Amino acid sequence: MGSKSFGIDSKVVDHIADEVYAVSKLKIGLGIVIGGGNIYRGLSASQQGVDRVTGDMMGMLATLINSLALQNALEKRGIYTRVQSAIKMDEIAEPLIIRRAIRHIEKNRVVIFAAGTGEPYFTTDTAAALRAIEMKADVIIKGTRVDGVYDSDPEKNKKAKMFKKLKYNEVLEKDLRVMDLTAITLCSENKLPILVFNMNKKGNLKALLSGKNLGTLIS
Repeated sequence: MGSKSFGIDSKVVDHIADEVYAVSKLKIGLGIVIGGGNIYRGLSASQQGVDRVTGDMMGMLATLINSLALQNALEKRGIYTRVQSAIKMDEIAEPLIIRRAIRHIEKNRVVIFAAGTGEPYFTTDTAAALRAIEMKADVIIKGTRVDGVYDSDPEKNKKAKMFKKLKYNEVLEKDLRVMDLTAITLCSENKLPILVFNMNKKGNLKALLSGKNLGTLIS
């Protein structure tokens, strides 16, 4: 959304595409999960009288719009990209097939996973955790607007303390709300580490994946 109040800011899409392009040179397999809150939020809609299931389905469709926008930006940079959708839409995206997604990544293609889990009541965080586990990923990386996980909102509290390392149970006990309960539980049960970092800083993604000590590690 960037500086806009709604929709897609092309500057933000270009920034993310540039970050992914820089990482593609490292030959690191990359799968991407994108939310749709810049277009439609199912949970917010349910508070306005829209049926929760309907609202969540509309939100999943919004993630597909974002996924196609990022795919377009990545392919302009010469990065082979595939969008896989958890909701069947054969004309515009591949169906979600994990073995096919793994094969794409083995061929140095970026896979964008759209439509969340394909089911209502699950967040983008949960979808990301699920896909990472299914793909046997080494780590799940959550890009945010701040440098990591803090004890309070750093955008509101200048004295907020940032954590460099956390355990899964600490995230829950301290109610840090990095990811929702289902996503944290999935990562904990499958011993999948989570890295939370600032996606808005140029070069941060490449630096992080090159081994620089950035963000917060949850493990």
